[in-house]
Amino acid sequence: MDVEYHEEYVRNPRGVQLFTCGWLPASSSPKALVFLCHGYGMECSVFMRACGVKLAAAGFGVFGIDYEGHGKSTGARCYIQKFDHIVADCDRFFKSVCDMEEFRRKSRFLYGESMGGAVALLLHRKDPTFWDGAVLAAPMCKISEKVKPHPVVITLLTQVEELIPTWKIVPTKDVIDSAFKDPVKREKIRKNKLIYQDKPRLKTALELLRTSMDVEDSLSEVKMPFFILHGKADTVTDPEVSQALYERAASADKSLKLYPGMWHGLTAGEPDENVELVFADIVAWLKERSQDDRVRAPPEPEMYRRGASSEFSNSTESQTPIHSRPRRRGSFLCGKCRM
Repeated sequence: MDVEYHEEYVRNPRGVQLFTCGWLPASSSPKALVFLCHGYGMECSVFMRACGVKLAAAGFGVFGIDYEGHGKSTGARCYIQKFDHIVADCDRFFKSVCDMEEFRRKSRFLYGESMGGAVALLLHRKDPTFWDGAVLAAPMCKISEKVKPHPVVITLLTQVEELIPTWKIVPTKDVIDSAFKDPVKREKIRKNKLIYQDKPRLKTALELLRTSMDVEDSLSEVKMPFFILHGKADTVTDPEVSQALYERAASADKSLKLYPGMWHGLTAGEPDENVELVFADIVAWLKERSQDDRVRAPPEPEMYRRGASSEFSNSTESQTPIHSRPRRRGSFLCGKCRM
């Protein structure tokens, strides 16, 4: 199936240019909308391209945003000053897409990988009735007791975080080696220069820790439908964390699937047959819950200001925020790919 691709920049209230992109079925209206929340250090246009194309080929409209300092967005590389900024930026952009006339009656789902799982859960907490569900792949939603830092260590780091917030002093193992099983895919991911591969910055690490603890404390408040996928051999985020979310969430419609032998990178780092199995499960879950022509009040998003020119743009059209264009489906599309 042909898939149409578009990309553009939007500017957030802090003046940061954020890269956004999307994939749509070329010959039909999407069954539903899926919004990508990528993981720590990752990005949407290259790393999550296969995810966007596969879901669009299955009939969904897929939209992603690179967080501030990630991928093609501007800002200090992988510096998370406040996790709330990430959530607010995603909320604003995602709702601006949902507010487009042709999408207002579509079901809307969040798709979060790793840290993006925490983003998705916090978006749900920010507006509990807005989202129709979420797919959570190896989500960061609780700190495993196996790796939780000692309170004394946290206290010491907190005392210096405002003095050296951007210092890359937090020791960590090579996540790419630990996350992606297939050696060919692993090396391809390592060569992606849009992915941050340096040590975490001090404040970033503390923000991730605080966010994980915050999400853990509110797992019982999760009420939207969700589908958790986790590899049993994942050493980056503990499968027990997903089990805790499944058990504690108040959702009436919740599913958890653990994949024996699979690692953290379920959709990008496994052998092809495993990736196809995972996506088949995701597509089946989404299709079962997608309803066209939903009757709902339109959202009232805080609009972005028009983005400025950027070296990553390949058309003048990509400079205009998607919601400010004429409400004509083909007006913002600037590329095509085939499954």
